[in-house]
Amino acid sequence: MDERIAVEDEAGERIDKFLSDELSDRSRSFLQKLIKEQYVKVNDKPVKASYRLNFGDLVSITFPEPEKPNIAAENIPLDILYEDQDLIIINKPKQMVVHPAPGHYTGTLVNALLYHCQDNLSGINGSLRPGIVHRIDMDTTGSLVVCKNDAAHQSLSAQLKEHSIQRVYKAIVHGVLKEDSGCIDAPIGRHPTERKKMSTLCKNGREAVTHYQVLERFGAFTYIQCRLETGRTHQIRVHMASVGHPLLGDSVYGPKKCPFPKLVGQTLHAETLGFIHPRTDEYMEFHAPLPEYFTGLLNRLRK
Repeated sequence: MDERIAVEDEAGERIDKFLSDELSDRSRSFLQKLIKEQYVKVNDKPVKASYRLNFGDLVSITFPEPEKPNIAAENIPLDILYEDQDLIIINKPKQMVVHPAPGHYTGTLVNALLYHCQDNLSGINGSLRPGIVHRIDMDTTGSLVVCKNDAAHQSLSAQLKEHSIQRVYKAIVHGVLKEDSGCIDAPIGRHPTERKKMSTLCKNGREAVTHYQVLERFGAFTYIQCRLETGRTHQIRVHMASVGHPLLGDSVYGPKKCPFPKLVGQTLHAETLGFIHPRTDEYMEFHAPLPEYFTGLLNRLRK
């Protein structure tokens, strides 16, 4: 939206609420900042966030050029599962963000990679995501491949698009799954009202397929293995919640109160990653061991 005339039904509505409805992919605080800095005008005049629209008002908005943050190399230890001239496989810990984003410009995996690999990272995804082909959530642990050159990046991206990369996760979910295995085939897209969440209930979701298998059953929880056929944002978290079995510790898609107070975030681990090497054309498979917090939880549940 660059310009829009307020219709009769919108008369009396606050300008910040109007913009929030029109630009649902932008946060209300971001839009209020634009209003404060006079990037939003009504009838060619700046207004305050509390301004209430009149029928026929011409609302215009200009988006400033985004500032490009200086992403610094940081000497952060990495758990490296494999490395060669084309790629590096990282076992990512909990609480580490994969690439810089608003609120997280330091301490990310990219900051660590810039120090470790120096200039040897592919540039296809730009300065904020050098080398990053795919990502896992901040509180998801496990294997992640990073590319050191564009040729490797293009090869891995093509394999992701063809769904030929082997990705196996371990998870603990609420409730007891009756079936020993199953497949959840439900498109995933942005949640219709909560824009920071994903959902299977949206109108224009993208294909998403998750295969799961029960490994162990406990009193109120189930230990499962999930194999991704596709790779949508929050896929396993959304799919398991959609069938009534959200991940243990996932306060976004599951219960707000966790039965294990010291647990931080969802119990999800990217254990296995397999693909065709971009240079040798040989299949390679990597396994990230379960982190201590995960094995500790399993031991507690078994008792």
